[in-house]
Parts: sequence; C-alpha cells; structure tokens
Amino acid sequence: MLARLHSVTLEGIEGIICEVEVDIGRGGFDKSIIVGLPDAAVKESIERVRSAIINSGFRHPKKQSLINLAPADVKKAGPAFDLPIALGMLVGKDTFLSSDISDMVVVGELALDGRVRPVNGVLSMAMTAAADGFRRMIVPLENAREAAVVTDIEVFGVGSLAQVVGYISGQLPLEPTTVDVDGLFNVRANYDVDFADVKGQESVKRALTVAAAGGHNIMMIGPPGAGKTMLSQRLATILPPLSLEQSLETTRIYSSVGLLGKNKTLLATRPVRMPHHSASGPALVGGGPMPRPGELSLAHFGILFLDEFVEFPRHVLEMIRQPLEDGFVIVSRAKKTIRFPAQFMLVAAMNPCPCGYYGSDARRCNCTPGQIKRYLSKVSGPLVDRIDIHIDVPAISFRKLRSKSGQLDSAAMRQEVTKAAAVQAGRFGDGKTHSNARMSHKQVENFCRLDSAGELMLKHAMAEFGLSARAHDKICKLARTIADLAGAENIASEHIAEAISYRKLDRKL
Repeated sequence: MLARLHSVTLEGIEGIICEVEVDIGRGGFDKSIIVGLPDAAVKESIERVRSAIINSGFRHPKKQSLINLAPADVKKAGPAFDLPIALGMLVGKDTFLSSDISDMVVVGELALDGRVRPVNGVLSMAMTAAADGFRRMIVPLENAREAAVVTDIEVFGVGSLAQVVGYISGQLPLEPTTVDVDGLFNVRANYDVDFADVKGQESVKRALTVAAAGGHNIMMIGPPGAGKTMLSQRLATILPPLSLEQSLETTRIYSSVGLLGKNKTLLATRPVRMPHHSASGPALVGGGPMPRPGELSLAHFGILFLDEFVEFPRHVLEMIRQPLEDGFVIVSRAKKTIRFPAQFMLVAAMNPCPCGYYGSDARRCNCTPGQIKRYLSKVSGPLVDRIDIHIDVPAISFRKLRSKSGQLDSAAMRQEVTKAAAVQAGRFGDGKTHSNARMSHKQVENFCRLDSAGELMLKHAMAEFGLSARAHDKICKLARTIADLAGAENIASEHIAEAISYRKLDRKL
C-alpha cells in the first residue's frame, strides 16, 4: 500500500515542502531503500526507523519498502525525515486507521526506543508550512514553542512515535502549543555591563551613540588599553529594541544551525558576534558543502565586532565588502546559489601602527613611516570607504581613570538612540529600510537636503580629502542621524561638520 505524508527540508535557511511517499511491497525481505537525493543522515534513517517502530510496540513491515522524497532534484539533509518515514510505513502497512493527514506537516528525528528528538530549523519549517496552506504541524516536543511562534498554523509537540500514532488515529487528543509572543518581548535582557563603567572617552561615546541611532558601521583606532574592546562590548546596551519581524528573521538563522539554545523561543535582543581574527572566509560569510550561514548572517540585525581588525587576513576582510553594502550574502555552488541575510552593524577596532602607540601621548611610537604605511594598507581603501565612522580612542589619563564624577551611562544613551530610531521608523515606509545607514541614494536625495552652508562645507571636504561618491552619501546619512538625535527636522551645517569629523581614515589611507 502507498502512503503519502508531507515534511520540510531546509536549503540554507529557507524551507522546502517535501512529499514523503512510502510504498510497502507485497513480498520479499529485501532491504528498504530511500530515493530522492538523500544525504547520509537521511539514508541512515532506515535503521533508526526500524528500531523505533519495533521498540514502540508496532510491527515493522517485513517487505521491501521504497521511500521517495519529492521533489527528487532537491538535496535532502538531516534527520528530520525519520518521523514522517516511520508514520508512512505504519500507515502503508495498515497498522492503524488514520484520519486525513493531507493538511499536516511532520518533522522529527527518532531515537531507537521511539522517542522523538529535536531538529534544527523548525521555525523556518513552520513558516514554510503555514505559507503553503498547511493547517497542522507535528514537531518534537522541544521544538514546539519555537514553531508555535508562527500563528497561522496549529503546532502539536510530541515526545514519542506512539504518541504521534495515537493522535493521528484519533485515540489520543493533543492540544496545540501556544506562545505569548508579546510577553516574550516584554522580558528584555538585563546587561551586566554599562557605559558608566567607562572612564572618560566622552567623544567616543558620542560617536557610538550616533552609530547605534542610525545603524552606522564604526571603526575605533587607538593604542592598547584605551578601552576599544570595553566600549564595543557595551554598544549592545544602547541599541533600539528588535521588532517582531526582525526577531523572526534573526531567530530562523540561529534555529537553522542549532544555535537557538534549549527551550529558547525567540531572540528578543539583538545578537552580538565576536569572531577571532583567525576565522576563515567561510566561517565569516558562510559556506560549506551544504551551505550554512556564517558570522555575518548570525549578526543579522545586530553587531559584528571585529577586534584587532588588521590582523584578519586581507582576503577575508575583502569578503565582507559586498555584504556591508547589500545586506545579504550570496554563497554559490555548482548547482545552487544560496542567499543569507546579513544586515549587520560592523564595529571594528584596531591599533594605529604595529606597536600601537602612533600619535599617543602616553608612550613613544617606535615604528618607521614605512611600517605604519604597510600596517594601515592591510585594510583596503574600498573597505574603509564602506565604514561610516572612523573615531580615535585616545589613551586615558590617570586623572580621568581615577575620577569619581558621574559618567554618561547606557540608560541615558539608550534614551537618545530610541528616540532617534522612532523618528526613522516614521520616516521610512517601504518596509525594507530600518535605519538611516540603509538609505538608498534616492532616499539620501529626498531626506538629506542641505542648506547653503552645509553644501559649501561638504564641497570643501570632498575637495580637500578626495572623498568618493560613497563617502559623500555616508556623510549625508550621518548628518541625518545627528539631526535626528538633536530633534532637528532639517540638516544644519553643524550636523555636516560633525559628520565630516568622523571620516578620519580618509585622510590617512
């Protein structure tokens, strides 16, 4: 007898509905086979399914079975097909009378004793099933709350194969899993760090406030021990909150690679990724035989902090140039091209020279001009051009370090940032532009009009520093954010002046 069920496979982070066809033969004891481009984990499901069926108290078909996973030209990977294959075998053998399962999607890995184990990417699978019109979905119990975030489909969490059979046969009623999404967003993370811990560096805090308010990329240059890493680690405490749409998109990335965490339903705070400078290109941008997202995508709608920026291999840094501009990563293979979202805020930190003390009053620099030039040339001009803010982080004096006077804290900075983010949310109505940094050239022309004094100032800056057209737009976007922080409707010359002051590396590289 032929049984048909539906499941989902992942291609990158996108789900693809698959039809699982199980044909139970009429004789013979030949081994069952799976067709439809299965990987090793899917092929091995035959043995897991056999043991799970027997140990759950059912009879395994002692006949050759043919399992077809359609569409046949899509690679099937992972153990999520265990549960639908087992159900297909039991339905095909008439082990139990089943209700209509044509509106149902089934995913789950089976243990040898019949338990249902969690799988990766359930959120994307649920979103795909709901978009394709399915009304019910059976998932592992551990994944139920994650899938239930999708409100257009009923999600049933199960712990064993026997429980699934009882539900489908109508003998064991199950209640769909529900999640209070609004409640998840009301519980925000409490950070253990605060900008009040940072002594001095008020100009750098101002630059970080501007960066957070407009989603601008920022590079900090300063000697060792000036506080670059300390400042970067506190940037997340002032970022505006994630929207539900942004949270879903970020969560599905983490879910697809198994990084969501046990009993975690949604990422309610912005992600912060800090890869080591020894990270390879595929580790940053994504890749592999079965392409998976890298650090750039894991930082989607969050922060990618690259400490010791010039220590990354130059060819690795060049890989992030296009994603910085486009907001996504393209991973190309011989038969498939996968697109991963990567709309992140880059925070880079570097020393000004090999010894780290060029331009510092605290210690003498021993580097020659040639060494400094070679050191800075590790970061290409086109990459620097894509970073909106370049800010010096000077060494902290003893007096400031020991000062007990009040410091600008995260709460005050976050209040400014949230106010500016609300202004931007009201400005852009296309559903794609979330911050000033993501404005297109046309949007820059519409929303970044300058007065005569600002026009003249920007003209002189471009001529003196040899700024590119991209740097021109970066300055206009920065000025728009600075004006938003000031509560100004129009960009004034002082906003342009501050924005130009943040382009320091254009004068050195």
